[in-house]
Amino acid sequence: MKTVKDKYLAVGADFAGYPLKEAVVAHLKAKGWKITDLGVTDPNADDPEMMFHRVGLRVGSKISEGEFERALLFCGTGMGIHIAASKCPHVHAGVVESVPAALRAITGNGVNVLAMGAFYVAPAMGCDIADAYLNAELGSGYEWWHNFYEFHKLAIDELEAFDYDAYKKNGFKLDYLGNYPLSLETKPEE
Repeated sequence: MKTVKDKYLAVGADFAGYPLKEAVVAHLKAKGWKITDLGVTDPNADDPEMMFHRVGLRVGSKISEGEFERALLFCGTGMGIHIAASKCPHVHAGVVESVPAALRAITGNGVNVLAMGAFYVAPAMGCDIADAYLNAELGSGYEWWHNFYEFHKLAIDELEAFDYDAYKKNGFKLDYLGNYPLSLETKPEE
């Protein structure tokens, strides 16, 4: 698997997301990231394979197949491309428009595909979002919060194991894999 630790990343954009993707990719390459681009690379090409949902599925499949640990996606809003990627097994995708949201997406939700919308995210912000997302992991920055990692890891594990047919057969009740209590806490002063 191509990992974040080794600075490997899959990316993909449709035509609307192309300008933001180009800015973020240039920024990451300057920092030594090895990028595999599975979306639009020529904004003037008329290629039906580059529709947002087709790019999202292509990138999502790289996560599903264990080829990449994480990916970045870009379209006009980030919504459509992330919905498409989410159709692939083992993809936990999110759309963000800020650095705090990107941090929480990875630290609290273990998002392995992060989408941004070029209509709403400026290039400099996109670079900051990518940096925040790629330099954090599940639970990082929340070490002070009792059970934070365990609580959120349990949620990811239950989502990974989720079987809709079994859920429906069980009266739309989830069979828990475990439980960890969590309550809101205030970060202690340092």
